[in-house]
Amino acid sequence: MKKLYLVVLCIISFGSLHSQNQNIEMKGLIAKEMKAFAQKMTAPNINPHTLNYDLQYQRMDVNLDPAVYNISGSVTSHFKPNQSMSSIYFDLANTLTVSQVKYHGNNLTFQQLSTKEVKIDFPSSLPANVLDSLTIQYAGPPDTANSAFSTGSQNGELILSTLSEPYGAQDWFPTKQSLNDKIDRFDFKITTPNQYNVAANGKLMSETALPNNKKLTFWRTMYPTSAYLVALAITNFVKLNDTMGNPPFPFVNYVYPTTVNNTAVMSNIEWTKQIMNTFETYFGLYPFRNEKYGHMEFQYGGVCMEHQTMSSMSSWGKSVIAHELAHQWFGDKVTCGSWNDIWLNEGFATFGEHLANEKLLMTQSEFMNYLSGQKDYITSSPGGSTYVADANLGNQGAIFSGRLSYAKGGYILRMLKWILGDAAFYQAIQEYHSRPNLAYSYAKTADLTASLLQSTGKDFSGFFSDWVYGEGYPTYDIRWRESSNQTITIKVSQTQSNSSVSFYEMPVPIKVNGTAGQVAYLTLNNTSNNQYFVEPVPFPIANVQFNYEYQILERNSTVAKDNSLSVENIEKDQFALYPNPAKNELYLKGMEKSAEFVIYSIDGKLVRSGKYQPGKSIHIAELIPGVYIFKIDDRNVKFVKE
Repeated sequence: MKKLYLVVLCIISFGSLHSQNQNIEMKGLIAKEMKAFAQKMTAPNINPHTLNYDLQYQRMDVNLDPAVYNISGSVTSHFKPNQSMSSIYFDLANTLTVSQVKYHGNNLTFQQLSTKEVKIDFPSSLPANVLDSLTIQYAGPPDTANSAFSTGSQNGELILSTLSEPYGAQDWFPTKQSLNDKIDRFDFKITTPNQYNVAANGKLMSETALPNNKKLTFWRTMYPTSAYLVALAITNFVKLNDTMGNPPFPFVNYVYPTTVNNTAVMSNIEWTKQIMNTFETYFGLYPFRNEKYGHMEFQYGGVCMEHQTMSSMSSWGKSVIAHELAHQWFGDKVTCGSWNDIWLNEGFATFGEHLANEKLLMTQSEFMNYLSGQKDYITSSPGGSTYVADANLGNQGAIFSGRLSYAKGGYILRMLKWILGDAAFYQAIQEYHSRPNLAYSYAKTADLTASLLQSTGKDFSGFFSDWVYGEGYPTYDIRWRESSNQTITIKVSQTQSNSSVSFYEMPVPIKVNGTAGQVAYLTLNNTSNNQYFVEPVPFPIANVQFNYEYQILERNSTVAKDNSLSVENIEKDQFALYPNPAKNELYLKGMEKSAEFVIYSIDGKLVRSGKYQPGKSIHIAELIPGVYIFKIDDRNVKFVKE
């Protein structure tokens, strides 16, 4: 997505100033981004009229001149019906006038609809699963509401460029915008005045001189592409051809002539090679190696955009470069399957910033300050869901939330890394974007959950229920006591900032510091409230630190020595629900009185209620397999029904 706030983040100094100022600056810039997005939220996730065919190829043959706000020419589309069909729809703005539709050498009848669609009728029904094609001839000024197509100037020179996310592609060419069908191949054949260079997705095939001081530029991408990631820019670019990666592949940048003389910018462009190497190490091979990676400069002020194989840039900070590059794996190769799941694009790209900061840009102290700032920003409000509910798809603040879609989305991935460990986490996300059903296609949060289960054997449905679909964050109260037998007793209590989550079941990070500088790192599997742990610590204890490297999200947590903790307390207070997972029956430990209980499904629906009798089991055979929440008194425990 457009990255307004990143421009500011990349120029603020690292360390404490960075962590203190980044979120203040972010808010104003995100507001500008959301204002632009508000105009674009005019279409649903899915256009039902375009579900009956697979769009396999498009060829754009158009005339463009930065001096004229207009597009004219044709788009040829190859498609395969998935059912018998007598008409076909394409998304297309009403400001563009279709003059002709050619089909096998004949003209077809068509209608331009007020719903920003063109409906084309065939002389007879087309059979399913047979590849076919047609060509739409059109011209006119692209719709201005979405700012998807823009002309202007840079350094006194004219420029034309595009930025279509999320619903602007239809403003300048007939296509299919729903997030369910990528265009398998795309050709650009762009005729311009010959003084201009054209940048676009894919591989430059040719540049041909034409009569009347014109030039034809031909770009081709052979990778499946979402319509909103199709992009071009036209001005007096300087073309910089280089290579990157091992084995090498093309690194191509189209920049303004003035940029070539900017030493700092050119240094950052060169730095792209370093972050590419880092991302290939942790994310896997760059997904579009057969074509290129690079940048095309454009005039959308304060905005950058992850256009496939060639990010569009109006600023050149290293954090911006890293963010847009991370999108090539997460957002371009695997694209969110609905705008509800935009965190799968923006959260992963923000995690790319984490990785760049940790490995290349910051000292350990600076990185800790950065994470502290991110954590404070995310928890600055007690609610808000990372997943965007259908009711909020028209709310630009909900979709484009810097706090939730970007920052919290990135931190959710950091917490997954904490739970799994670095090696298993990076292996799992490499496998996620490589799954045959997801690679170069679309994914939703449930697809990521399924992929993680397949990679790790761990079911993260409860985790995502809390952190993606649920709202808020936990606050921990950690009490500890040193025992004479070289052990530490720890009691972990938790409250939640929002009622949508009854309990955050998380491994808790504890650092025990010894009086002589010794250190012990503990990971406590916190599965219930007021839970006790007894851990060996073979040295005298000076103090205990919680969340010592900001591994998890929390706010206002406390740690205190408490000499009242004892074995008797543990026996009395320890509460457990077992077995977990369970098939037919549940038992309670630490519950010596009768009490009413309820069982909720993971989505909050009441599925069972009853009265617990000490020593008696609770029958659950009738529940369908899945994750549930068991509530009795003030205790909430998740369990899995097999």
